Amino acid sequence: MNTVYVALGANLASPKAQLDQACQALKALASDGQLSVSPYYQSAPMGDVPQPDYLNAVACFTTTLAPLALLDALQAIENEQGRVREVRWGARTLDLDLLLYGDWQLDIPRLQVPHYGMKTRSFVLLPLLDLTPDLILPCGTKLTSLITEELKRQVQQLGPDH
Repeated sequence: MNTVYVALGANLASPKAQLDQACQALKALASDGQLSVSPYYQSAPMGDVPQPDYLNAVACFTTTLAPLALLDALQAIENEQGRVREVRWGARTLDLDLLLYGDWQLDIPRLQVPHYGMKTRSFVLLPLLDLTPDLILPCGTKLTSLITEELKRQVQQLGPDH
């Protein structure tokens, strides 16, 4: 059994509803049916593709699924919620990224864990901090050492009603 962290993002088709629905689907992947979810954050999109702001969060749960089986399950959830992969960093109904899988470090063609961009993305780091402030990444880096004032300015935490 491994503790995993999954980043959630959406900016199309009622983003809050997309994240809420994804959280329900993620609960089904949790070995004990338990899921912790950070507050939702609003962030500007990455890249140069004009699109609406994103709603982001991070979910944490334990699973017995192997890394690639979990990746397949995450992609199935994305597809069920209308995810279309047309443009890199383009608008999407749902994006689920496997950030951490226990303390594994894995780099294979379909999957890199820890997620390759997580150390620089405010919409990942701040929700992670909400869930697990004392988290130490598999490389030995303390999560708190990655949090800067600039990162905090890049996102807006939404209230409980989001």
